[in-house]
Amino acid sequence: MRQRSRVAPAPIHDSLLEAWIVNDAINQLLLEHLDPRAWQAKPPRADGRPGRTIAAIVSHMHNIRRKWVRLSAPHLKLSAELDRSCTLRQARAAMAQSARACSHLLAQAFDPAGRVRHFHRDGWARSWPVGGVMFAYMLSHEAHHRGQICMLAHQLGFPLSNRTTSEMWCWEKHWKATGGNYLNVSNRSPVHGS
Repeated sequence: MRQRSRVAPAPIHDSLLEAWIVNDAINQLLLEHLDPRAWQAKPPRADGRPGRTIAAIVSHMHNIRRKWVRLSAPHLKLSAELDRSCTLRQARAAMAQSARACSHLLAQAFDPAGRVRHFHRDGWARSWPVGGVMFAYMLSHEAHHRGQICMLAHQLGFPLSNRTTSEMWCWEKHWKATGGNYLNVSNRSPVHGS
């Protein structure tokens, strides 16, 4: 029987690292296309109490990333904390820095010889072994807040364009733009199978 050539799958940890990079590219896309008037706008709340602004949500995302790195990989350099009064430009720069730090955290966690052995999501919580669950938690946190931002911008009267929200779902495009090769099968070596 003739053997067919097929492409070797990328190691899962490589795919997860690429997905983290794409995740931040989508965050950056969202912030790039967010109407600046929505950034510090006070969100409507039925109970009359002040809600969290988009600036506060993004600073929280950045600061939580810092916490993950500080608690799980204290040997890695931390970016500066981000205040709720930050500008959109400051937030984009800070988010790029904390995304890189989390990439290093993940790379060392997935490397059997790496220095990161446990994931600490908070000081009060028990640590987790590194791996897929840690990654899923990190990505879920990001997606949750990204959804909040999209919804809040809409509620404030500054909805993102249909083009932007559609582009947020173009993972393959972002993957290629960030240098990922998981979806670009021509970059992987062939293996033989039956």
